[in-house]
Amino acid sequence: MRVLISGASGMIGSAVAEAARAASMDVVRLVRSRSGGNGDAILWNPADAAQPLDLARLEGIHAVVHLSGASVARRWNAAVKREIVASRVESTRALCMALARVRNRPRVLLCASGSGIYGNRGDEVLTEESTLGSGFLADTCRAWEAATRPAAEAGVRVVHLRCGIVLDRKRGALAAMLPAFRAGLGGRLGSGGQWLSWITLSDAVRAILFLVSRDESSGAFNIGSPHPVTNREFARALGEALHRPAVFPVPRFVLRIAFPEFADEGLLASQRMTPKRLTDAGFGFEHPEIGNALHALLG
Repeated sequence: MRVLISGASGMIGSAVAEAARAASMDVVRLVRSRSGGNGDAILWNPADAAQPLDLARLEGIHAVVHLSGASVARRWNAAVKREIVASRVESTRALCMALARVRNRPRVLLCASGSGIYGNRGDEVLTEESTLGSGFLADTCRAWEAATRPAAEAGVRVVHLRCGIVLDRKRGALAAMLPAFRAGLGGRLGSGGQWLSWITLSDAVRAILFLVSRDESSGAFNIGSPHPVTNREFARALGEALHRPAVFPVPRFVLRIAFPEFADEGLLASQRMTPKRLTDAGFGFEHPEIGNALHALLG
């Protein structure tokens, strides 16, 4: 099987590429930089009309895992928001229009999305059948998923990966938290009552490759542990895994000063998301509980 991966230099994409190679798949990377556009890579920049995607290079690709997108964890302004939308919605639409023109199209496209599509939902348990939320992140994710329509209309099986926070000790959100928690200065964010959908990197990668191989699976899949936790529970579990206290909360107003808008839609938003369709399909988690997951990652 030949698998095309965008975002292959990112935390999830690089891990998916490594696992796919270990499973004897032929990995092809979709890259924007000419320095990385050799060997197993296809060079493409959707924002540059002078650098179109070579459709001939897409012939013989069996699966596409589309994971690229600019970071949302920063201060938002109009320019940043445009970059976030373009890196997700516009690039996905351009890729899917290209896939639709390939004679021997891929069988499946797995496209990243996010738990932010549900908005701030308090204690409500969220499955793939739940109504979608409102706000910049929810609207972006909704448009992101809709941008895959050209591929779906061309007969490609499309899977939307509604990812929660992916935990890895070397990169991502957990790695950013570790210095403060190791110094004994970690704690909950705001009230700590907001629900956090999380998954270990290894389980996220296994879920993605699981969905690549299941011809009957399409549509939205929540990519998160079956046991989401509140931010307070997460902080406590992380402190216990590091044998440090976690008693220094970060007040809501501080988060709003540091990250206007993103604080309310990201850090303080509550998404009690569960992976109903993934578990119904027979996927088994290696790390379903936050305590054991953090000990496995940090032990």
